[in-house]
Amino acid sequence: MSADTCLTPEDFDAMPTLGDIPRFHANERPDAIALSFEGRDTTFSEFDTHTNRVANALLAAGVRRGERVAYVGKNSDHYFELLFGVAKMGGVTLPIGWRLAPSEMAYILGDGGGSTVFVGPEVADQVVKALEELDTPPRMIFMEGMGADGFVNWRDSQSDTDPEVDVSQKDVALQLYTSGTTGRPKGAMLSHDNLLGGRREAADMDLPWNQWGPDDVSLVAMPVGHIGGTGWGIVGLYNGAKGVVAREFDPFKVLDYIANDGISKMFMVPAALQIVVRQPNARSVDYSRLKYILYGASPIPLDLLRECMEVFECGFCQQYGMTETCGTIIYLPPEDHDPEGNQRMRAAGIPMPGVEIRIEDKDGNILPAHEVGEFVTRSRANMTGYWNLEEATRKTISDDGWLHTGDAGYLDEDGYLYIHDRVKDMIISGGENIYPAEVENAVYGHPAVAEVAVIGIPDEKWGEAVKAVVALKPGEEADPDAILAFARSRIAAFKAPKSVDFVDILPRNASGKILKRQLREPYWGGKDRAVN
Repeated sequence: MSADTCLTPEDFDAMPTLGDIPRFHANERPDAIALSFEGRDTTFSEFDTHTNRVANALLAAGVRRGERVAYVGKNSDHYFELLFGVAKMGGVTLPIGWRLAPSEMAYILGDGGGSTVFVGPEVADQVVKALEELDTPPRMIFMEGMGADGFVNWRDSQSDTDPEVDVSQKDVALQLYTSGTTGRPKGAMLSHDNLLGGRREAADMDLPWNQWGPDDVSLVAMPVGHIGGTGWGIVGLYNGAKGVVAREFDPFKVLDYIANDGISKMFMVPAALQIVVRQPNARSVDYSRLKYILYGASPIPLDLLRECMEVFECGFCQQYGMTETCGTIIYLPPEDHDPEGNQRMRAAGIPMPGVEIRIEDKDGNILPAHEVGEFVTRSRANMTGYWNLEEATRKTISDDGWLHTGDAGYLDEDGYLYIHDRVKDMIISGGENIYPAEVENAVYGHPAVAEVAVIGIPDEKWGEAVKAVVALKPGEEADPDAILAFARSRIAAFKAPKSVDFVDILPRNASGKILKRQLREPYWGGKDRAVN
């Protein structure tokens, strides 16, 4: 690869693992900028050196191959140095959402194990509280701190030579936690091949939106505790593009990044796009370098998509996927986006190269076009499994490799996937996956609450909002503010209910199961699908 050409399939073949990415680009274009963060630019040569030092520092501290190395914090360039450095020494990076409550952080840290946690300045107090709940708390390294426990000094105390650890494509590189219907999050294990193999297959296809050149600049604004943040950052670096890392999503700064940093590609959730496009100066920014906006994590209203197409005047490509599939496995091509609207704009899209999809009924029978069932998929991107949860893994991935997504939908005669509803009760609010069981567990502890059911209701800004439907204990008075405050004290604020309805009794079927569909119906009336 030269400095002025795109990567070839052979170039991608030279990067089978995450650790190979900084090695390759440091050799091919050492002076090109890999990462830019708050005025600090890191070349690919420096990125390679820094990741070598991280790997050697972890090895010197006794971190073992396969050990989980945790990170809690907002986005930074140093996070990606950690991610790729951990990969070089054969470890597994375990990013944790910075908005979680200390008890939630403690559970993930305890479940993942590991001897070290890297902590961003914004969450130091929360992490200290989380570690107090653990019998054997890991050592803390402060990402922006000074002294021996500050990341830069800790990193630079070690050699910059390549550790030369033999890492396999099948080794787990990343463990991301996704909440489950039991109320406890599950660690999805993603191997190097899961993360990169599908990208390699896509490189052989003529997908303009997926092609990158040496002049491309990526905006990494989604949180790295999600596949949308970490995965998007990996894609840009894999392709040798400059990644402009935003500490967090700020709608006022996104337009500045586009104007000042020459952003050519970015990934955002619809709720974030809505905030950005509604900024007063959104129609006065120069978008001439912006080629494509990829959006996903929740459906987008057609009116909002039309508005974004009009303002940004670039290509749009919808992305559908999940943590367990390393993100995108389905895409809606830019050519299917019509400002006037068309049937395909209601679709999630078509499979990425190498991805198989089908619709099954409850007995596992394959359904024909236009019949609704559960969407299942098989590809190299499917996770290796859930950490220490063999039964949950078996329920999710069949013996022949088909992953059950929990989403209900259908395929049309052209192979386009349409999401009809959710098999599971998951709520998607602002691109965040929220599981009712988790929220219900938090609300149940309130002394006035006899029963609670949590549902998602339409929300113009966030897609869906969390609502708690509560039956009170005899003699208790309805106090929604007290219940909301109680829930926020026990789980992250973005998961907590935004409103409370009170009922005398929750509706149930003959077997005693709460009829959540009946609870949702008054709010979803007039909509042709139960996702907003």
